Amino acid sequence: MSDSTTFRDSIATVDKQGKRKWIFAKQPAGRFYNIRTVLSIFYFFAFFSLPFISINGRPLFMLNVVEGKFILFGAIFWPQDFFIFGLAMLAFILFIVLFTMAFGRLFCGWACPQTIFMEMLFRRIEYWIEGDAAQQQLLDRRSWDTDKIIRKTAKHLIFYLISFIIANIFLAYIIGAKALEKIIMEPYSAHMGGFIAIIVFSGVFYGVYAFMREQICTIICPYGRLQGVLLDKNSVLVAYDYNRGEPRGKYRKDEDRAAGDCIDCLQCVRVCPTGIDIRNGTQLECVNCTACIDACDFMMEKVGRPRGLIRYASENNIAKKEKLRFTPRLKIYSTILLVILGAIVGMLSSRKPVTGTIIRTAGMLYQERGTDSISNLYRIKLINKTTAGIPLELKLEDTPGAIEMIGKSSITVKAEGQGEGTFFIVLPKTALQGRKSKVKIGLYENNVLISSITTTFSGPISF
Repeated sequence: MSDSTTFRDSIATVDKQGKRKWIFAKQPAGRFYNIRTVLSIFYFFAFFSLPFISINGRPLFMLNVVEGKFILFGAIFWPQDFFIFGLAMLAFILFIVLFTMAFGRLFCGWACPQTIFMEMLFRRIEYWIEGDAAQQQLLDRRSWDTDKIIRKTAKHLIFYLISFIIANIFLAYIIGAKALEKIIMEPYSAHMGGFIAIIVFSGVFYGVYAFMREQICTIICPYGRLQGVLLDKNSVLVAYDYNRGEPRGKYRKDEDRAAGDCIDCLQCVRVCPTGIDIRNGTQLECVNCTACIDACDFMMEKVGRPRGLIRYASENNIAKKEKLRFTPRLKIYSTILLVILGAIVGMLSSRKPVTGTIIRTAGMLYQERGTDSISNLYRIKLINKTTAGIPLELKLEDTPGAIEMIGKSSITVKAEGQGEGTFFIVLPKTALQGRKSKVKIGLYENNVLISSITTTFSGPISF
């Protein structure tokens, strides 16, 4: 490993004057890049198709934060289910933490949308229009002649067009494919908010992939910063085998080599999309994209040395030849993750098709009903999580008394919608348990109990 540690004082994309150094990454080639290409095709297919896939009339995925309506794999979640959604997010974060502890930023290189779109779509278009890294550098230094104007204009027009398409798909995940279709097909004046959202998202995505690029990973995304507290010497990541590679030395044919296997060709640096030298060790800019592995393997084959000078390995694997161990820290996090997943499964299995809240009318005390009864006025709000409308009747459970509906005798809750009603609960004084009494109200569909809600009944201090 190099004795110089100046790389730790600054990021690779900023010079000593604080100005940005534009990265002209050479196009990778090799087995890992081929695998990532196949996976990217699957990712693109999933991203562009999922909002338009429906199950029983519902989209497969929809995260409508505006209406508080979330649909995951066809199951609908409302704000009342937020504790389940929150636990699921906690489990996901914990999984990322656990995964990072074991395998570093593998997610960034293989599954992060930023990396997939940047390296497998936008940068490939750039290679197609402007050529490889060396050609891009020459084009960038040239004066603005006709050829440069055509190439630059074509690239940015295509970049914005793809960003516009991504923005539409992204919006479909939020508001649904049907709502997006209305924005596209109907006059803009009827959906000005949605139209503005598409334009804003398009500009954001265009700015990210045309200009920000690796800065998202190295400066904005907090995930890279987490490496410092999550990684240890047993974490597997893209690493340079300094024991085998050092000391470095240029390759000369037909020469007995006394130096290490690293021939200092800098190919690992030229293909890096964040501009780092992986030989300096683990760095926050590294997204584990494996481009340096493919480049190094190619050069090792050319000079007749074994592949794997740069590979997936842990620090202990390189220094002590140890394999990945299931450390106590991994065991603790795994146990916590399993407990949370068990809780989520239990909550999902016990979810009711209809949920709701009952609130006693504010500012109103109890009312006397004759000489032996007390009544309270309530308002109920119900949420239907099914795809069919449900007529519901309210009945008291395990408590003598009656429910008197105001208006209709039942509440019809629309499919995937909400319903509400107002009613009195009338209890005999003998059923009261003090100033506050617990009462359970059953929700019945065609005399079949489908759910129940507990509320409090207010009475006099003494009776």
